[in-house]
Amino acid sequence: MNKENQGLNTICTHVGELEDKQFRGAISPLYMGSSYAFQDVDVKRYPRYFNTPNQEALSKKIAALENTESAMIFGSGMAAISTAVLAFLRAGDHIVLQGDIYGGTYNLIVEQFNKFGIEYSFTGGLSETDFETLIKSNTKVIYVETPSNPLLKITDLRMVSRLAKKHGLVSMIDNTFASPVNQLPAKFGIDVIIHSATKYMGGHSDICAGAVACSSEHMERIFHLAKNLGGSLSDYTVWLLERSIKTMGVRVKAQNDNAQKMAEYLYVHKDINAVYYPGLPSHPDHEIAKSQMKGFGGMMSFELNAGLDAELFQKSLRLIKASMSLAGVESTVLSPAQTSHALLGAEERKNRGISDGLIRFSVGIEEPEDLIYDIEQALMTVKSGHVTVH
Repeated sequence: MNKENQGLNTICTHVGELEDKQFRGAISPLYMGSSYAFQDVDVKRYPRYFNTPNQEALSKKIAALENTESAMIFGSGMAAISTAVLAFLRAGDHIVLQGDIYGGTYNLIVEQFNKFGIEYSFTGGLSETDFETLIKSNTKVIYVETPSNPLLKITDLRMVSRLAKKHGLVSMIDNTFASPVNQLPAKFGIDVIIHSATKYMGGHSDICAGAVACSSEHMERIFHLAKNLGGSLSDYTVWLLERSIKTMGVRVKAQNDNAQKMAEYLYVHKDINAVYYPGLPSHPDHEIAKSQMKGFGGMMSFELNAGLDAELFQKSLRLIKASMSLAGVESTVLSPAQTSHALLGAEERKNRGISDGLIRFSVGIEEPEDLIYDIEQALMTVKSGHVTVH
């Protein structure tokens, strides 16, 4: 049985395992060496070359999950993004990016690309026209993120792939919010798939990592830059990430189910002004999401009614944690204006529809009834004006 015919949880559990030939343990052994033999060997291994035994094995698992020929593990999501993008750009080139993207990616572009002589344009919307009108003779890359952070906008991957092929561009996606459980961009013709593996691949809020998956041809180009930039991941963290991916399928499916229930609950709540979740029929991109996602994910955002303090609401939660990151088994909330998108500035956030009261909600695997109870008690506390910080 070859891996193309194996199910998601089987791939998560078994593909890319290292065999413990000495003791026959049930899990991959951890090879902590940073120095390997160079004589009479097929591969000269070195951590910065992304080819230690654990790095190489985990890359095979991620490639299998994304249905690509190759994958590579990085020290963070931003290491993966910066290396992948810069591998296909040089001075004088141009990149078209979706306007609604992660704040860290936006900062990389606007703070660094000018010094490299790389031109860039951000779309004002997500239609084919929004993208195509920005493509120029020196455009080399088209970059999207779907679902987007933090407003969960959905970009049509078939359209992006079609445009990229029409104009001879490399298409890239940040697939972090969806994870390979919910979305397989290669199926729609996207060339390079990027993850903050800190999030759903890691899933336990205890590691920092990134990943890139693509064809062997594209990976060769990415590797030649990556080995010089040095964004490799320690083998202990690689081993932890492989352990975590074993349960990614069951974790993410539980988060999908919980998020759908929480979105439906919040959508009809009298104290909630807006809910952004692609699994709701009211979401403007719901039909596109249905056509390219197998599940709608564990992420959403919402806004309280005017007059209800979003910061005090988060402080009064008891079970749900106010926390910087996302996608762990525990439910968390944060204010994008204070964290992930703080560096954009108030005017830019306003232009993107990111209000100061917007709350990003990463739904975990707890019982939804317990999450609802926590939100209700927090709302009651905020409305009463007697907030006790837990």
